[in-house]
Amino acid sequence: MRQAVIVDAVRTASGKGKPGGALSGVHPADLFATVLESLVERTGIDPATIDDVIAGCVSQAGDQAMNIARTAALSAGYPESVAATTIDRQCGSSQQAAHFAAQGVMAGAYDIVVAGGVESMSRVPIGTPAIGRDPFGEKMHARYSEGLVNQGVSAELVAERWKIDRETLDEYSARSHRLASETGAAGGFDQEIVPVTVEGGTHLIDETVRSTTTAEGLAGLKPSFRTDGTAARFPEVAWSITPGNSSPLTDGASAMLIMSEEKANALGLRPRARFHSFSVSGDDPLMMLTGPIPATRKVLERSGLTLDQIDTYEVNEAFASVPLAWARELGADLDRLNPRGGAISLGHALGASGTRLMTTMLHHLEATGGRYGLQTMCEGGGMANATIIERL
Repeated sequence: MRQAVIVDAVRTASGKGKPGGALSGVHPADLFATVLESLVERTGIDPATIDDVIAGCVSQAGDQAMNIARTAALSAGYPESVAATTIDRQCGSSQQAAHFAAQGVMAGAYDIVVAGGVESMSRVPIGTPAIGRDPFGEKMHARYSEGLVNQGVSAELVAERWKIDRETLDEYSARSHRLASETGAAGGFDQEIVPVTVEGGTHLIDETVRSTTTAEGLAGLKPSFRTDGTAARFPEVAWSITPGNSSPLTDGASAMLIMSEEKANALGLRPRARFHSFSVSGDDPLMMLTGPIPATRKVLERSGLTLDQIDTYEVNEAFASVPLAWARELGADLDRLNPRGGAISLGHALGASGTRLMTTMLHHLEATGGRYGLQTMCEGGGMANATIIERL
């Protein structure tokens, strides 16, 4: 089987996902087009040689409707011959796009493919496609007759099951901002961030990172998901999930250039990492956010590696309880967990987050000389992807 390698990986800096955020004035198709253009400029590749563009996007409505991957590819100046498709595996959409791209290369269906994602949460608010509708239907309601809950309540259930208290959640969240701030100040993100033209200049710095964040400051925030109904249904829950220990609404885009090792060599391009192993897993849709645990176990089993052999772990910080529960369950080394900060600080632009995490993980491996990186992220409906890459 052919090797699938990463030749380049880029992202935009994050923007607050609300009106007035740094990227809110940029159409999401143009935002994704920016990272697509950057891959061509940085590598010198002829875009006509790209077989496909696979993009993750969760809220495929409004400005993000009508196959935004195709719109963005054309907006980026790619030839009309380059196909594109948009996929939704919730928060893991662009990680799944990378899986599909790499697996297509390994199977011989592609030689060169771009995987990435985009989300403008300022222009298309989370949940937009379901507003005023029931996305589940009678059979789903019958199977889960007690009712499913939103992800915030699931994050509370995760914290309760693994006995993660409010102080620990806030300390971890402050750590995320500290690590992201330190990395940014040291220039650690410079090689992965591409400029976005915005009104009044160029956006290059993650807007969601707060360098002054402390656990003491976060302790004053009120829980976001406690209502009379949820409190009555889950009386055991401590209600500790706040805006401070959750990922912020975010705008952003990311993309990776993936090809066969043979094609990279033929083009004189340096393979920076190879895809080592993949997994995808489903889990309890009520707990919803626990999928990274079985997905990690599955990908480690397939890889023949142990967690101790992995140099860095990127576990998406949708809520602080998610990576902390993952680490406790698997006995992970916290020093290797999200070493440059995570979504609590860097933001969670849903459809873009998968390849954003992988971009950051690749650059961290290169900066530290690490060999293996493992990435996993929880996904709506109780799913998760896991990926192991090997730096070359």
